[in-house]
Amino acid sequence: MKIAKPENHGFDAVRLARIDAYVKARYLDSGKLPHAQILIARGGEIVHFSHQGAAREGGAAVDQTTIFRIASMTKPVTSLAFMMLVEEGKVALDTPVHHVLPEFKNLGVFKAGGGGVPFQTIPTGEPMRMVDLLRHTSGLTYSFQNRTNIDAAYREGKIENWHGNLTLDEFVAALGRIPLEFSPGTEWNYSVSTDVLGAVVERVSGMGLADFFEQRIFAPLGMHDTGFTVPAEKTDRLADCWTMVQGKGRVMYDRGAESAWSKAPRLVSGGGGLVSTALDYHRFCTFFLNKGELDGTRLVSRKTVDLMTVNHLPGSGDLASLSKSLFSETTNAGTGFGLGFAVTTDVAKTLMPGSAGEFYWGGMFSTAFFIDPVERISMVFMTQLSPSMLYPIRRELKTMIYSALND
Repeated sequence: MKIAKPENHGFDAVRLARIDAYVKARYLDSGKLPHAQILIARGGEIVHFSHQGAAREGGAAVDQTTIFRIASMTKPVTSLAFMMLVEEGKVALDTPVHHVLPEFKNLGVFKAGGGGVPFQTIPTGEPMRMVDLLRHTSGLTYSFQNRTNIDAAYREGKIENWHGNLTLDEFVAALGRIPLEFSPGTEWNYSVSTDVLGAVVERVSGMGLADFFEQRIFAPLGMHDTGFTVPAEKTDRLADCWTMVQGKGRVMYDRGAESAWSKAPRLVSGGGGLVSTALDYHRFCTFFLNKGELDGTRLVSRKTVDLMTVNHLPGSGDLASLSKSLFSETTNAGTGFGLGFAVTTDVAKTLMPGSAGEFYWGGMFSTAFFIDPVERISMVFMTQLSPSMLYPIRRELKTMIYSALND
């Protein structure tokens, strides 16, 4: 791995270094985060890569080989897999989901019921289409939203349990028996949509999702430490993962040495199941920065990347106007949603530096990435603490990275 001189790529090295000092003082010394890893690149060239804090309780510090659970940073991978199938003419963005997943054919919109009372539904205004899965306008939800009788039904059925309940096909069947929260295409709600998209990829391609990812994406892109399971020979590299519990503080969620990710999941989650390293995900970001190509390997055309990274929300709206979700990985104002990513549409409304057309997302364990195709900057941030909404570190990192520009 080579780290380029920041000055040769328009960055001030002193200003980049103060990012690490800030993270140490505010988040590590205070005990807010267990560890932190920051990779910053321009034009695909790494200009800053720092590691702080112990990967495991009482163990060595994180380093470039440390493996992290990336949760919803899995979603862009699943979205890419689907768009590869679109390019092959096997499916389209306007294909009704029930054409591939017949379990969804008779889905209706919630009217009444739940909590032991049979659901009553009304018909959808339009069928759920593949684009609704990619942009989270499907009417599906997440169990942790804690807003409606629908997410309560998800919790009751434990349908998002990766390690001991439903297979992906059984997961789809279970969702087919629960009403939608709204008619597809009318609102935005962060949801299991990308998990459903993973089932679409399986059925259209005829391959298991893990196999498709490995053979069609990870191996070609050289992402050798990314997958749904950590192999036995790599388990010593998997970081501990923590969660904040009210009244108890930071408690262990998944110990690296005894991790649930050391065995194959029963439910393969295209919405959140992957582990990866900062270097692997940097390659993924560079692939998108290069418009679908990396080191001579092209997986999709530049026009497909262009299509994925523009706002697809109905009426060209933003998340502030279309989202009723209590949980979001992004600041809503000035932010649209593309085919697998949040997309900045109005920099002024975001109230932080950036570029129109920048795209990004994060994961529930506080990991994050962004790609700015205008300035050709990308960032990967790794840590392991849930929930991701606790601290504004993503906003702070982004602000400090742009403040280090010196060109």
